[in-house]
Amino acid sequence: MKAGVGLFSALALFLLMGAVFTQTTRPRPKKPTRRPAKKPFVPQPAVAAEPEPQEPTDFPPPILGPPSIFPDCPRECTCSPTYPNALYCENRNIRAIPLIPPRTHYLYLQNNYISEVTAESFVNATEIRWINLANNRIHRIDKKVFEKIPALLYLYVQRNHLKEVPSGLPASLEQLRLGRNRISKIPAGAFNKMGNLTLLDLYHNQLSDSALEKNTFKDLKSLMQLNLAHNVLKKMPAGVPNSLIQLFLDRNRIDGVPKDYFKGLKHLAFVRLNYNQLSDKGLPKYVFNITTLLDLQLAHNQITSVPLFNGHLEHLHLNHNAIESINGTQICPYSLQADLSDLSLVPRLRYLRLDGNHLSPPIPLDVIMCFRHLYSIVI
Repeated sequence: MKAGVGLFSALALFLLMGAVFTQTTRPRPKKPTRRPAKKPFVPQPAVAAEPEPQEPTDFPPPILGPPSIFPDCPRECTCSPTYPNALYCENRNIRAIPLIPPRTHYLYLQNNYISEVTAESFVNATEIRWINLANNRIHRIDKKVFEKIPALLYLYVQRNHLKEVPSGLPASLEQLRLGRNRISKIPAGAFNKMGNLTLLDLYHNQLSDSALEKNTFKDLKSLMQLNLAHNVLKKMPAGVPNSLIQLFLDRNRIDGVPKDYFKGLKHLAFVRLNYNQLSDKGLPKYVFNITTLLDLQLAHNQITSVPLFNGHLEHLHLNHNAIESINGTQICPYSLQADLSDLSLVPRLRYLRLDGNHLSPPIPLDVIMCFRHLYSIVI
């Protein structure tokens, strides 16, 4: 009997311990988490996309030059001990011209991102003779710059964004290159007192007849080369200096040359009028009878006959016109029956281009006899 009671007590104790163990190891339920209420969707007004800038907004960082023995050498430039008067700042990603040392005669700033040229950079650089600013983003040159550098001889500002010829140019200037800009205006008096200028390059701009007044080139007494090619001129420029040797007017819209246009140009040797709208009607008979003329280029026009020229001419370009025949008697300044032993009577033409016309070969015998000095002919 006692054994049965003991067994019953042991069994009860075992069940009680199992219940306690189960209760202590069972995981407690987590409190439910409340989800945040969804915000109602509100449509936003559409924002117009900004147009892409024409010029890059982020330029590459400036490239600093190596350490220099010259304490005044700007970090953006290189100062060579071999050429202490030269300052090399080209291809440096420069946005603004640094302070130029007083010893500088030659300044190279081409192929950068310069947009303005101001006087502050040249406050001490009064001895500069040569500045190359080609291939930048220049749209303005302060006229006070040239007050700081009165002895400047060469100024190269081609391939920039100028809209007019800079004002206040120094009288000392000998070469001015302004090709491939956006120039449509030459301010009155822009070339005043510039009697030393020998080369003026205004190639590939937007100059029209109204931009060139009668007195625009009046003071350029020493000018030898005038380049007005690739503009929008319809007439020959008025008042060109008598000192001219080279006149370049290719790729304009010129349709005629006045009868006495070249009268007084006693040094003129090279005339280029390729890619214009010239026809026989716009070329008076003796307009190119100039004793000094050596090279005449009239390619890519609407000419139907070979114009008369002086016997001193050496190069004649008439390719890509509408010429159908050549009359040797017309273009020779003497009779074929003349004494050909007198070489002074024989034209000196050495190079003749006639390709791109409507000629039927062979070239007439009288033409061949006329050009005794000819060493190259392209038909």
